[in-house]
Amino acid sequence: MRSGGDRVLRLQARLTGRDRVLLDWLADHKVLTTFQICHALFGSLDFAQRRLLALYRLGLVDRFRPLRAGGGSFPWHYVLDQIGAEFVAASREQAPPRPGQTTERKRRIAASRTLEHQLGVNQFFTDLAGWARTRPQARLERWWPEQRCAEPGVFGTTLISPVRPDGHGVFAEGERRTAFFVEFDTGFEQHSVLLSKVKRYAAHVAQGGPAWPVLFWLPSVARERHLHDLLADVDVAVPVATAARDGLDAGACAADAVWLVVGGNDAPRRMVDLADLGDPAPAATAANAV
Repeated sequence: MRSGGDRVLRLQARLTGRDRVLLDWLADHKVLTTFQICHALFGSLDFAQRRLLALYRLGLVDRFRPLRAGGGSFPWHYVLDQIGAEFVAASREQAPPRPGQTTERKRRIAASRTLEHQLGVNQFFTDLAGWARTRPQARLERWWPEQRCAEPGVFGTTLISPVRPDGHGVFAEGERRTAFFVEFDTGFEQHSVLLSKVKRYAAHVAQGGPAWPVLFWLPSVARERHLHDLLADVDVAVPVATAARDGLDAGACAADAVWLVVGGNDAPRRMVDLADLGDPAPAATAANAV
């Protein structure tokens, strides 16, 4: 490869469609681990590691590895590096960040006190993408981060929504499509905070926002039971469903029949079966669908 010329142009022939999806995800969702990337996009850990190493050497991604309490370390955590940020900016017709901005962003992500929460949210969505990857009729059509959800007008041209979900997505299987909001709960917030979130979603709908199911991804069955008891005495004006991570069968994820509908008495539902609860999903687009 010649040393001169534009480095973003030189990369065009070396990036696969899967690479481009990964770079977009890192731009939007900040950080992904080796195992999250492998499960969502590759399937083969060896192949994923070799490809990630190639992208790292090209300067598209950077990585860090936090220490694990009690010894050892976590897997590599991947973030967008300068050339990757320039590539994504060009693909979105945006001004590229300065190198100092990219460096500062990487440091903030690595040192963030909310890193565990961010990885938990990303695990939710990469599990969905990985589930869909092995099923030809399934796809994760949309994965929006909190920042995108906070943009004025994103859920309606005149709506400044009062909600700040941890993520928003559209998941499809065959002809069935479910749009949803995700609240990833670590278990440290007061139950009153969870109740206030439900009330903000009700206000979101009252102001003209879409009434898509609000999914609480909870750490324990006990916390799930408490939330259902709390909401039993409330006029819930928006569809709400819950699942408890410690109650999942081995290998199960949010796509499976794990969702208990608040106020319902039926068996746990699959993700696509939640489509009956709220407003229809928005029109499908090819961008970032996996």
